[in-house]
Amino acid sequence: MTARPTTRKLSGSRAGRPADAPPAPSLGRPSPAGQNGATDHNGPEPRGRPRRRRKGAPAAPTVRLTSLPTGRRAYTDTREWLLDRHGPVCAYCGLRHDLTAITLDHVTPRRGQTAYDRRDNLVLACQRCNGMKADTPILAFLLGRPQRAETLLRYGQHLSPMLLDLARQVAGEEAAARAERLADPDYPYAD
Repeated sequence: MTARPTTRKLSGSRAGRPADAPPAPSLGRPSPAGQNGATDHNGPEPRGRPRRRRKGAPAAPTVRLTSLPTGRRAYTDTREWLLDRHGPVCAYCGLRHDLTAITLDHVTPRRGQTAYDRRDNLVLACQRCNGMKADTPILAFLLGRPQRAETLLRYGQHLSPMLLDLARQVAGEEAAARAERLADPDYPYAD
């Protein structure tokens, strides 16, 4: 039979610990070694119920997903929002089309992934431009005709910053400035 260390009933940090055990470290404090802010902790994690958070202590960060699967209603809402904002104008060629001929296009192609179904990746496009773009990466599509980048800047102000920066680089400084002026609803010389 093996000898078990005796346990004394004590109050405070040594309660329930063997008499010959070193004092428990204070939580969240660096160890005397102080290397990389590591705490002095020997042995396995304590069992039992989790400790309650102290008053005033920051809560654990919550994980926020930036891309959630999008339902049919979200597509309809985005399409209506873009139509209210710009009318039935293609974000690539800038031509006005019939309401039934304008489609919703993923700027960054989906390729079966729901991560790209967000509003900041969707624009209105005519059937011709949408068909030409298909699954082509946006950079290749814009470089094929740089005028598309200027038009995309004008009708795609809601797009993600990465896509807007890409379009600005392809369009050039002057075209980007012109597109931003024309996108402003208060600009007096717009169409």
